[in-house]
Amino acid sequence: MTGEDGHVAIERACDADVPAIVALQKAAFVTEAELYGDWSIPPLTQTEESLRAELGRAVCLKAVDADGALVGTVRGRREGGTCHVARLAVHPDCRRRGIGAALMRAIEQAFAGVGRFELFTGERSEGNIRMYRALGYE
Repeated sequence: MTGEDGHVAIERACDADVPAIVALQKAAFVTEAELYGDWSIPPLTQTEESLRAELGRAVCLKAVDADGALVGTVRGRREGGTCHVARLAVHPDCRRRGIGAALMRAIEQAFAGVGRFELFTGERSEGNIRMYRALGYE
């Protein structure tokens, strides 16, 4: 896993990354499922086929550590002048190292021409809310 400084390479994900992204989502969103008592949340139930279809409609970025391991991912989809940001996930062993913030900056850069970014997180997800607010989200 990535070093303490959180240094990762952020790249566009491709079809070959789908199994690793699905596995990462499942590892990362367990804490959300526990927090809300809901094991049916979409990041936990998404199939590889569903993600492959989504890759055709969205920009999917991945964060890769120096060893080539997938440690984070995020997706963005443009609708008019808005980018809808979804499924930001960081491997549980790599959290609080700036990877989520780096992925957010990268998805914002990928959609630099839009006037607005929207995302969703649950009201009990205090760590997520803290990070999004630090990045300027309301």
